Amino acid sequence: VQLVESGGGSVQAGGSLTLSCKASGYYNCIGWFRQAPGKEREGVASIDSDGSTRYADSMKGRITLSQDNAKNTLYLQMNSLKPEDTGMYYCAADLWAMGRLGASEYDYWGQGTQVTVS
Repeated sequence: VQLVESGGGSVQAGGSLTLSCKASGYYNCIGWFRQAPGKEREGVASIDSDGSTRYADSMKGRITLSQDNAKNTLYLQMNSLKPEDTGMYYCAADLWAMGRLGASEYDYWGQGTQVTVS
């Protein structure tokens, strides 16, 4: 599995960003994770092959997860961004982590894309 993220950048508080993850290979679940400086990596949102999704409470209501199967691309639309949303955002995939949002349960990772909210 190969994952390539894009779409990060700098934005003012209250702004929006949409992250993209171009995926290749075989997996049953894919999602977004983030890691703020000095903090552990945490799950943001994920989707399984049956379409079921889950969102972290910290961002629920401000994010939308979607995918374009024809382009093998996963998107994360983030609105009403806060300074505490700053961090490196990673796309990750796995064969077996369906229904889960724990970073340790995902085997395949992209390089990440930086999001800075000021």
